[in-house]
Amino acid sequence: MTVDDTQRARVRAELPEVEWIEDSDLAAKVVEAWALALAQSSFGAIADIRGSGNPDTPPLEDGTQTDHIRGVTRLAVSIADELGSLFPGLEYDRDLLVAAALCHDVGKPWEFDPENQARWAAERGRTGWPSIRHPGYGVHICLTVGLPEEVAHVAGGHSGEGELLQRSLINQIVHQADYAFWRVLQAGGQLVED
Repeated sequence: MTVDDTQRARVRAELPEVEWIEDSDLAAKVVEAWALALAQSSFGAIADIRGSGNPDTPPLEDGTQTDHIRGVTRLAVSIADELGSLFPGLEYDRDLLVAAALCHDVGKPWEFDPENQARWAAERGRTGWPSIRHPGYGVHICLTVGLPEEVAHVAGGHSGEGELLQRSLINQIVHQADYAFWRVLQAGGQLVED
């Protein structure tokens, strides 16, 4: 799959928080990761992906996957800033935190892709359900575009898979921001409930 400048520009427009990353090479790799993930799916934009934690969980009533990625990024930075101001010994790399938060769900274009969902539904005994969840596929995408291992670690361990490893500090921050995002919005009646 090839990625072009139009796709990169779309990702930058959808995720303006990329500009918070001072390291331009790291920022470019974040954009490349999302552009590649989208190019390997049937989605044209992050906003085209169902705004939910998993394909079978309640979606946002009003919002998209872009809102989730941006919300988690903003929450993660706020958590780190607030706790860092109270505990100066809490040291973290801000650029890596922002990159990791922006890429925590970079595997969702694969897991949420309607073509993959239909194929897995038809062949559950052969492929599993899903064949590969978004954290695992996110690691693949991150490493493919040359993102640091710290960012791939967050993509792979921000969700339930993270219970099987020791999370890094930035992974723990993104994990908490991710879960807070969904739980707060659910409590506030912002998810479509059956």
